[in-house]
Amino acid sequence: MQIKRNVQHRWTSKRLISLSVAAVLCAPGWAFADDAREAALEARIAELERLVNQLVQQQKAEPASASPQTTPASKPIMPGANPGTQFSYGGFIKLDAMLTDTSDGEIADGSAARTLYVPGAIPVGGADEGTDLDMHAQFSRFWFSADTTLDSGDKLRGYLEFDLFGGALGSEAATNTYGVTIRHAYASWNNWLAGQTWSNFQDVAALPDAVDFIGPTEGTVFSRQAQIRYTSGPWSVAMENPETLVGGFGGSPGRIASDDNTLPDVTLRYTGKHANGHFSLAGILRELSYENIASNIDDSRLGYGLSISGKQVINADNDIRYMLTGGLGIGRYLGLAAGNDAVIDADGDLDSVGMLAGFAAWRHVFSPGLRSNLYYSAAHYDNDTDLSGMGVTKRVHSLSGNLIWTVLPKLDVGVELRLANRELESGADGDLRRLQLHAKYSF
Repeated sequence: MQIKRNVQHRWTSKRLISLSVAAVLCAPGWAFADDAREAALEARIAELERLVNQLVQQQKAEPASASPQTTPASKPIMPGANPGTQFSYGGFIKLDAMLTDTSDGEIADGSAARTLYVPGAIPVGGADEGTDLDMHAQFSRFWFSADTTLDSGDKLRGYLEFDLFGGALGSEAATNTYGVTIRHAYASWNNWLAGQTWSNFQDVAALPDAVDFIGPTEGTVFSRQAQIRYTSGPWSVAMENPETLVGGFGGSPGRIASDDNTLPDVTLRYTGKHANGHFSLAGILRELSYENIASNIDDSRLGYGLSISGKQVINADNDIRYMLTGGLGIGRYLGLAAGNDAVIDADGDLDSVGMLAGFAAWRHVFSPGLRSNLYYSAAHYDNDTDLSGMGVTKRVHSLSGNLIWTVLPKLDVGVELRLANRELESGADGDLRRLQLHAKYSF
């Protein structure tokens, strides 16, 4: 109906134009004898009629724009989700290239220490075999999240995060294929969290901006594991998955990963935030347990630790980040388990291993696109050599500096130099020198 009215309106306009022109032609005093003027007027009338016809034809050719349309009802991206759920996706693609030189032996091919800095894997007692180059993209990462606020005000969240640091599924000779691995997998509702994520004993916000996967590895708490956590304001408490790393008597049969615990590791953290950063204090209480009926070993001990960490902003271009952790029987939580939690004595009982570790880092911003980080990291283990033998790690430390350039928004290129040393209880030691470059695009 609207099309018909528009067409009728334009046809009426056409007739009115013609009648008006005719009336002008018939007005008194008009010079009909002027043939040239009459021809010009007829030409103008013909042009007006052509324009009107053109408008009518255009109107007929566009019926869709003239009629109202009904918008189909929208469907959720995930039909099984709560109404109003917001879905997010992100991650980054990261290439790492490392030149590694070790003074006392070569890091074995396929070892994780060829892809990131592992303090406990620095070779000691071997021969210098030269410099090795390794390149990979295994730390590329992606994540999904689903966030919902219910009509009741309750907040729900589901989060999944993966990287490509799984076991090799192909050789470096051809496919360089690696498996997808779980980093985080948890659900949270209001103050509660259940699933796998960073240990409540770890302060991720204190870590420096590193080119390496972790950075000050030997000096920081680092663990992701299953847990149940409750957070209220600055306080959080969690019950976390237990695992005990046990050293054999006299160093034999080496390290034992015991899963004989009956109690969870309990962690408590306080984090105070202020205008210039944050300060955090965390504690852990855990059961160390190992049972081996064949060797007539069945014993448990208490482990505990305390960690102080934080970040202090000095000004717009500088900040300091730090952590200091000490305790008894917490070896697996520090330095990617560079030390044991406990060692077996001659009677088959467990003896807890004490340790102290920490790092300090300085970050300086040269310009909005250029920044650098300098950090020192160290760990010391108090082994009873009568039980552990002389082949266990006594201490490990490293000094690192980097320069990171933001070439384009979300695209970083960085270079980092690390000098590290690992010493055994015997006094033997080994050095590691590594030059690492990365290119990282976040999305």
